[in-house]
Amino acid sequence: MAEAATSPLRQRMIEDMTIRNLAPKTQQGYIRTIKNFAVFLGRSPDTASFEDVRRYQLHLAASGVGVPTLNHSVATLRFFFKVTLGRREIEDHTQFVHKPRKLPVVLSPEEVARLLGAAPGLKYKAALSVAYGAGLRVSEVAALKVSDIDSQRMLIRVEQGKGRKDRYVMLSPHLLELLRAWWKAARPQGWLFPGQNRVNPLTARQLARACHSATQMAEIGKRVSPHTLRHSFATHLLEQNVDIRVIQVLLGHAKLDTTALYTRVATKTIREIISPLDHITAKLKPGEPPA
Repeated sequence: MAEAATSPLRQRMIEDMTIRNLAPKTQQGYIRTIKNFAVFLGRSPDTASFEDVRRYQLHLAASGVGVPTLNHSVATLRFFFKVTLGRREIEDHTQFVHKPRKLPVVLSPEEVARLLGAAPGLKYKAALSVAYGAGLRVSEVAALKVSDIDSQRMLIRVEQGKGRKDRYVMLSPHLLELLRAWWKAARPQGWLFPGQNRVNPLTARQLARACHSATQMAEIGKRVSPHTLRHSFATHLLEQNVDIRVIQVLLGHAKLDTTALYTRVATKTIREIISPLDHITAKLKPGEPPA
């Protein structure tokens, strides 16, 4: 079946996104959101009024979608109106939703060891070990190629991570040993962790399933995902007194504020802080009341 012709409006929006070098996934998400907006309107989205935009936002809120979806819709509508339609007033009629920041779930070193030991097979043990041992995002683990492992310099190259930025992270001797064992067992070509058909890489869903299975096998009573291992990596480094700015670089965070969140869950560091009350008490003689 022949594909439907792309409308001039959609083509212009695609060109606008291409000029600004938006990532393919971002472009797909924007197009999908405008398509949903057009379905809601029942007509072409370039005929929408700002009152229509308001009604659409109320519709999304009433349907119970999450904050990320609401904010993605706002970002899409702003791009569409400001850039493609040239109607900059859209910013006066849209508002991003503030999402309360929750503390991440963090595993203890003992729990991490149990989880990795319970991984369903060498491939998933190696992939989950990369997530923890190098602090990589799930998408970054899946996108690793054999050539990204630099055993001479003991580095892992993360190509086009979040924000489309390259970076290097450390390769620990233990992780290198584990990756070599995996390579000798499977001889992967291209992708370090190939998917079921070996042409494509491991998917985030496959890794999430393996992580869930390992969590159950290890009898860890926390809500754990592969990203939990990244949280644990950052927290454990902070508890080892690694400079927070170094951790920021390893994680690939654009803002230090994002990395600073881990100071709130580094419980070992928090426990070791001496309270000013203890300093005052130490200066008082036993049985001597304060002045």
